[in-house]
Amino acid sequence: MTDYEITETLDVTGENCPMPVVKTKQRTDTLSAGEILEVLATDPGSVNDLAGWAETTDGVELLDQAEGEDVFAHYVRKTE
Repeated sequence: MTDYEITETLDVTGENCPMPVVKTKQRTDTLSAGEILEVLATDPGSVNDLAGWAETTDGVELLDQAEGEDVFAHYVRKTE
């Protein structure tokens, strides 16, 4: 999918709004600057939800989003 060096993968498949964002925030809080979190979700709403969250949250950057067959992959970098 990507050429990113993924630090951790968070599997939130089967969970609906707001849990993908809530769990992504909790996990990014534990990362160091520069580390990348891959988030795997099945909720189509996670595309807009995680993009909006990253846009309004200091210290994180949404690098990319990819849609697989049944799973959405989101790549979030901790920036500070």
